[in-house]
Amino acid sequence: MPRTARHVLPDAEQLAVTWGVPDDFGGMTSALLQRSAAFAAAGRPVRVLTFDDRLDTAALSERMRASGQLAEGVSIEHLWDWLGAHPLEAGAGADRVFTPLTEGEEDRHDGVVRRRTRRADDGAVLQVDRYRADGSLLASDRRDVLERGVPGGRAVVVCDGEGRPVRGWGSVWALYRHWFDALIGERRAVLVVDSKTSARFVRGYRRPNVATVHVVHSSHRGSDGVFKASRREVLEHADDFDGLVVLTDRQRRDLEHDLTVPARVDVVPNARDLDALIAAPLDRPRGSGVMLASLTGRKRVPHAVRAVARAATAVRLDLYGDGDRREEVEQAVADERAEGRVALLGHRAGAAAAFARGDFSLLTSTAEGAPLVLVESMAAGCIPIAYDIEYGPSDMIRDGVDGYVVPAGDIAALSERIDRLQRLTDEQVLAMRQRAREASLGYTDAAVTERWAAVLAGVAGSKGWPAGTPGLARRALRALRGR
Repeated sequence: MPRTARHVLPDAEQLAVTWGVPDDFGGMTSALLQRSAAFAAAGRPVRVLTFDDRLDTAALSERMRASGQLAEGVSIEHLWDWLGAHPLEAGAGADRVFTPLTEGEEDRHDGVVRRRTRRADDGAVLQVDRYRADGSLLASDRRDVLERGVPGGRAVVVCDGEGRPVRGWGSVWALYRHWFDALIGERRAVLVVDSKTSARFVRGYRRPNVATVHVVHSSHRGSDGVFKASRREVLEHADDFDGLVVLTDRQRRDLEHDLTVPARVDVVPNARDLDALIAAPLDRPRGSGVMLASLTGRKRVPHAVRAVARAATAVRLDLYGDGDRREEVEQAVADERAEGRVALLGHRAGAAAAFARGDFSLLTSTAEGAPLVLVESMAAGCIPIAYDIEYGPSDMIRDGVDGYVVPAGDIAALSERIDRLQRLTDEQVLAMRQRAREASLGYTDAAVTERWAAVLAGVAGSKGWPAGTPGLARRALRALRGR
């Protein structure tokens, strides 16, 4: 019997909020785009809202669309680009301090000055003026209103096509919220906020026709076991959102314990396009390890090098990734005399395909949210061996059943599990690979979108919105399962 969706995305506009989309975007942005693509395939187009200072968002969107990184039904809208194309009606604040720049640092795009910046002697930004593609003044953002040359006070003024002030605000956050109002109007909308930077100003945005949900992608705790400084401002006011979403059950338990205000907390993992990995043959050579990790301190890649080098069985590791700790990793290889066992292959597009050839994978990070490399590894039947960190591995791996979880930082235990895997019979390993693949099915677009639909249906219900259309849910699930 065909499976039918139990929940449906609410009848509301879907907006994904993040600070920006960098050229070399990583896990959080990848997860946002994957979720947005799945929502679009389920009949709910998504607009990704960005606020950063890049000048080429339109060109970025075209490149991403051409490369397949930006799915049909998903668009990227940039605050300053939108304001340049959609003149605001005259309103309050147009009489704020307004001293447009005639000189300063210039940033050009397509030969046109698009931004001028004035700085203090110590480099602090005192004013930023932004311009439309035709060169006309779009906005002036002055940050030394109280005393010229000294940071203090703010006046953000948006201009018409003739460079005349039409509206103004005393903070840029007020402008951001005005943009939401202009985009949404009276329609119902869901704002899913991924970046912690954006969450700081979205938490103050409360409208009866708008639901706000903040996704906490990584650990909210610092090394001292309490809120990280970067998380405290938002999570100590978590009830300013209609809901919070975390990636694992373990983090939900910890967050609910740590919160000082009542808040709705749901668990929805990030999705991944796993079709190609799930199709990989499970019968493959033994002894080849795969690791996908940036070469940064948080990833602790030298631990993986040492574990492989010290394994009693003859295994090797193909390491994909680059970063500022490359020399440290190279030194670990040299110290362990592991040149014949560890290959540093650098950053490569599509490196996840290596899981389809791998016997096992390693994860040695100090902290994660819910690492998608584990999902990819398990989908391919590549047995994961991971540190038991906050958060992810212990929620995703059943130790000894579809992978291994070892105490965080224990290189000897990591090495021992590599050897234990090599001692299993081919039949035992094949069964473990199959179980790992089955576990990954909870992270497909269809499975994750249905979990999102359940969360958003609950949020919509708490706001008194009507339920979505069941027929859409059935069509959406069929579409996602057919992708």
